[in-house]
Amino acid sequence: MKKGNKRSFGTEAENLAANYLEGKGYRILERSYQYGHKEIDLICKIDNTIVFVEVKAARSDKFGEPQAWVTKSKQKNLIAAAQGYIQEHDTSGYDFRFDVIAYSRIKNDVRLNHFESAFYAEESP
Repeated sequence: MKKGNKRSFGTEAENLAANYLEGKGYRILERSYQYGHKEIDLICKIDNTIVFVEVKAARSDKFGEPQAWVTKSKQKNLIAAAQGYIQEHDTSGYDFRFDVIAYSRIKNDVRLNHFESAFYAEESP
């Protein structure tokens, strides 16, 4: 698979995830938020909660379910980027959580699964 195809598939998944979240009443605050070399795919707000969302996309089930790819190492990077976001923005009075959206398109089987509070920061971000 070409790098460009992989990037466009990931972008497609992030766009679908953003549309899905907006349809559920979330407001997208940031897309592809960068803090140093770390990135958060989507940062949203719903009610009094800021939600940091990792989007994982798969075209094959060869490596398992996409949500399983959010390893402890990836979680640590997401938490660090979330802490950067919090330092750069006025987030006082908000709760925080980390969600994962898993998108898979394998032949004619298309799925989008939203895992709220998919993992927790050891400390509050």
